[in-house]
Amino acid sequence: MKGQLLPIFDQALSLLSYREHAKKELEKKLKAKGYEEEEINKTILKLEEINYLNDKRFAEIFVRSRVSKPLGANRILQELMQKGIDNQLAKYAIENAEADWFELALQLKVRRFGENLCTDFKEKGKQSRYLQYRGFNFDQIKYALSPQDEL
Repeated sequence: MKGQLLPIFDQALSLLSYREHAKKELEKKLKAKGYEEEEINKTILKLEEINYLNDKRFAEIFVRSRVSKPLGANRILQELMQKGIDNQLAKYAIENAEADWFELALQLKVRRFGENLCTDFKEKGKQSRYLQYRGFNFDQIKYALSPQDEL
């Protein structure tokens, strides 16, 4: 390894020691530290070669952490894309998360609003918007807000 690559490489390793990073995320942090783009590209390439930096692994870990919040697939996809993860890779990680999105929506509804079925139109709209903001789709929200014995 070249002498001038070492400081940036050490900096990158330090960042990766705290948690996984997406490639774009690490690039952005290294740029903010004042490193040159050529140095950053060489470092990123080296980290990918030794598998210390892996967008697929990052996406899988990120999805698992967001499912435990719980967040819906739409929100997780949006956050992954903001982190610089490719659309196809993000969708793949979400599809392979083995999450029951309907049950997650229901769990979130119960945790936030209680188990009682909502009959008030205004309150139901509030709950629906909350679940939508958290990334759940229409069918999942309908499932979470419907009486469970009807399903």
